Formats: sequence, structure tokens, C-alpha cells
Amino acid sequence: MPDVSILEVARQYLSRLSDGAEPEELESFFAPDVVYEEFPNRLRPNGATGDLQAMKDARARGRALLKAERFELVNAVAGDGKVAMEVIWTGTLRDAAGPFAADQTLRARFAVFMEFRNDRIVRQRNYDCFDPW
Repeated sequence: MPDVSILEVARQYLSRLSDGAEPEELESFFAPDVVYEEFPNRLRPNGATGDLQAMKDARARGRALLKAERFELVNAVAGDGKVAMEVIWTGTLRDAAGPFAADQTLRARFAVFMEFRNDRIVRQRNYDCFDPW
């Protein structure tokens, strides 16, 4: 059952992010030609699109900004080489940044859609809804 396999890959990915995965670890989950899309939200009003290197760079920035983060899988479905997940994210800031105070906890709900090839993510689309702060 290949769809069970890709759902497990998606779960492992969220688990590793919650455990503080280093940017280089993303290579074990993503195809080299991955395309990442983040649709407009409160932190990125214009959204963002990137490749694997952009994702690794963003991961490094996030690790520097946050002293902790957690990805809670609320719901997930898999089929036809695709996974859709509902995720609750919480992140606690290390230091003050922009309008945010040190130790402030941010929270968001994500809808994440992934497409797979050979058990690697080749496309990820995030629809992020941040709680008010």
C-alpha cells in the first residue's frame, strides 16, 4: 500500500520538525526538485515559493528565531500519491523580533498538501492561518 508509506513519511517529517531537525535533514524527505508554496498569511502577506535550498534556508532562520516549536497532526488523508494534513503549529520565540516579545508563543493552523514521487515530497503547498497576537 504505497499511500500508507507516504502518510508515514509525512508524519515522520512533522515529528522531525518538532524535534528540531537541522536544515540538512530536509533532504531525506524532499526530492531535489521539490517546489514549495506558502500562500499569503499574516507573516507572509505576499506568500512565498521556493525550492529545496530556500526551504533549508528558511529552516535555518526559523531555528535561530525559535527556541521551541511543535507540529501537532490533527487529521491526515492519503491517496493517489498525495497527502493532505491539518496541523496545529506552536512556536516560542527565542528573542524579541519585530512586533513579538521574547518567549512569546505563536500559534497557527495549517492545511498542508503534499505530492510524492518515490516516497519523497515533490510539491508542498501550505495554507497557514495564524491566531491573532
